[in-house]
Amino acid sequence: MKKIIWITGAGSGIGEALARAYNNTSHTIILSGRNRTQLESVSKNIINSYILPLDITQEEQINQAVSTIQSTFGRVDILINNAGISQRATVTETTNEVGRALMEVNFFGSVHLTKAVLPMMVDANQGSIVAMSSAAGKFGFPLRSYYSASKHALHGFYESLSLELKDTPLHVMIVCPGRIKTDISKNALTGSGKSHNQMDQGQLNGIPVEKCASKIVKGLSKKKIELYIGGNEILLVYIKRYFPFLFRQIAKRVNPK
Repeated sequence: MKKIIWITGAGSGIGEALARAYNNTSHTIILSGRNRTQLESVSKNIINSYILPLDITQEEQINQAVSTIQSTFGRVDILINNAGISQRATVTETTNEVGRALMEVNFFGSVHLTKAVLPMMVDANQGSIVAMSSAAGKFGFPLRSYYSASKHALHGFYESLSLELKDTPLHVMIVCPGRIKTDISKNALTGSGKSHNQMDQGQLNGIPVEKCASKIVKGLSKKKIELYIGGNEILLVYIKRYFPFLFRQIAKRVNPK
């Protein structure tokens, strides 16, 4: 069945890889992000694509985008809330404005877009929603205070939504990537709001972004509720769950970069 797939943060990284992973004649892929030039570059390699620039921190833009999609396609089969930004600064270094900006992008942007798309899915009685969290959504980590908090918040919201939809065909999946080889560390915000502009060693040695995208596609097809993707760092999720004291000892020794 031909699907309408909407991906935010589609100009690079996991979003771009997901567009490529779904790239065939059976799907129309809506590419959203703030950088039109990046979206156009991705679009050149996608068979059926539709470019829809969007700043998810702006509710009016979200409403306009959803209205455009409803009038153009009539539905959204898969919504992948991939837009996000990371952090590389201590709590004391991070201004309140930067903290709010991280929450606006990572939490409220995802939530507001989901709420705007949800009525279409309810009316169609079908659809899948993906929330891109992080391994840092399961535990705190140095230099990631607001980033981790925003991802923790996603779990509370989307777990609640999933339970509210339990008697419907709608599906919600939370994805928790660990270290994936993308530019997320380069684009991360410092305490003053500037770009970190450095590739962390952990990111450089992370799993290929194509492998991450493939696992997300497979997880969706199997209707997974929560999906962990990464290397040995994913073990920290389970150590934190079952051995919190041990987790703290390990985390204190891990290089946050």
